[in-house]
Amino acid sequence: MKKYVAGVDIGNASTETALGLIENNQLVECVSGIANTSGIKGTYDNIKGIEKSLKDAAKKMGIEVSDIDLIRINEATPVIGDFAMETITETIITESTLIGHNPDTPGGIGLGIGETIRLQDIGKAEKDKAYIVVVNEEIDFVDAAKMINAALEEGVDITGAILKKDDGVLVNNRITKVIPILDEVASIDRVPIGMPCAVEVADAGACIEFLSNPYGIATVFGLNASETKQIVHIAKALIGNRSAVVIKTPAGEVKERKIPAGEIILHKRGREYNARVDRGSKEIMDVVRKVKDIEDVTGTKGTNVGGMLEKVRKQMADLTEQDYNTVFIKDIMAVDTIVPKEVQGNLAKEFSMEKAVGIAAMVKTEKLHMRRLADAVSAKLGVEVEIGGVEGSMAVRGALTTPGTEKPILVLDIGAGSTDACLLNAKNESRPVHLAGAGHMVTMLINAELGLNDVKLAEDIKKYPLAKVESLYHIRHEDGSVQFFEDAIDSKLFARTIVVKPTGWKPIKTKQNMEKIRAVRREAKEKVLISNIIRALEKVSLSGNITEFEHVVLVGGSSLDFELGNMVTDALAYYGIVSGKANVRKTEGPRNAVATGLLLSYLEELENGR
Repeated sequence: MKKYVAGVDIGNASTETALGLIENNQLVECVSGIANTSGIKGTYDNIKGIEKSLKDAAKKMGIEVSDIDLIRINEATPVIGDFAMETITETIITESTLIGHNPDTPGGIGLGIGETIRLQDIGKAEKDKAYIVVVNEEIDFVDAAKMINAALEEGVDITGAILKKDDGVLVNNRITKVIPILDEVASIDRVPIGMPCAVEVADAGACIEFLSNPYGIATVFGLNASETKQIVHIAKALIGNRSAVVIKTPAGEVKERKIPAGEIILHKRGREYNARVDRGSKEIMDVVRKVKDIEDVTGTKGTNVGGMLEKVRKQMADLTEQDYNTVFIKDIMAVDTIVPKEVQGNLAKEFSMEKAVGIAAMVKTEKLHMRRLADAVSAKLGVEVEIGGVEGSMAVRGALTTPGTEKPILVLDIGAGSTDACLLNAKNESRPVHLAGAGHMVTMLINAELGLNDVKLAEDIKKYPLAKVESLYHIRHEDGSVQFFEDAIDSKLFARTIVVKPTGWKPIKTKQNMEKIRAVRREAKEKVLISNIIRALEKVSLSGNITEFEHVVLVGGSSLDFELGNMVTDALAYYGIVSGKANVRKTEGPRNAVATGLLLSYLEELENGR
């Protein structure tokens, strides 16, 4: 008797299919299909992605989707992930906020201190004052230079200039006095006039020293100890810059407010365990490790972390059509990071780097909605659909098709939204665990720490190696090797850091150099993936001692990462554990393990007299 059975794994990023032809209870042929997951994992939106994945596999088998006799989908319910950033430091804005700026091409050199004045009003300047002239877009660089020179000849003490256009070097080359000039100030109209101001420009290749020092700023503006404490974040924002302008805004222009960092509260058997976000990820994760089998997680009301966790809960309740009160957060993961935060009262979107905590939350919902999803898929495709086993247990069965593996086996399924581990012993007894935090969280950290504001670019940086275009005919890869080309490289890529994708090169729009980008990428993987792998092994171990494991097999989309395999091998070698990527069915590499497991578990059920 011939029968077509498909195992379908609905992941956070991709939906994979293992379609098998079964004759006389034996698997005769098996093909794979894959598509992007449509919608959030475990919701009705998944139907589109399921259909595409099935069509991909059916085409390879030479049949139609309607020819399939049975579809088995995974229990996608337990692992729905979300994440957010919460800054550790409180947001403090004072009425004497100071403003900083760092253009790419400043003019002149030195430190200039004076009162801001519009260049067109320079004729009203007093001879006993020092001035920083503010030049709007209506005045071109030639006229600006003439007006500054004329004022200098009349004895006006001009100590610096702030320009809206990118004319700093052009003006500097035409004036008779060397002064620091900052340009590219997009919000020139917001520069307060008649206020104390300091402009500093360092020599090429050097960094400013005076305005990146809180006490230097205090000296310029006569600040007391309390006021100096409030402007530390301004000085931090200017560290490493070649140029800067700092202006004391009018009193009362910016009001003070504070946003507390908040607390995360873990619930278990009527007890609450609190962890303060402002103390960083270590305190949070220490509490998570202490509270095994978490029943729910909440955050203090009125804080960003509290709102983030409740947003996750409400979103899952809406998507799964269940009562908000029956949705529980079963696991969280926190990692320390540094993110750019926009300086309040800025002139051109200046940022300071602030410590933050990245948080991933995993929601567990009831299985009823999964049954509804299966029914909806069945109605749409006209094929019987049933719910197979838990992802971890299915992944183990799929991983066992890798040559050289046998029971007992420990499998790590590193996906986009969660990290799963499952131990299968010689008696076929399995022990699965599901943890928040995986590939998506790594992407989030890269995107935040590099200030990209481009999730797709951050995803590419995570997945592919880097290179630097050093000339129009060669690039230097991140491993130090040099590649030469006969044809000229696009001049737009010259001196740029690029992502080397199989489909072509992609430039990275950031001022960070290749070494910094690579360091951020690897650190993000260490913080999330490696840390979560160790945590998963600790939880799946009966003794809590991960050295009891000898072999670990990696499956899942994140295992395709070009450097993760080596990173995991290095990390686990410390514990005497041998690890490597699976090769599911000898052909699929680390992909398709869960889908294959769903298919194989059906064959096991047939053998057991289903």
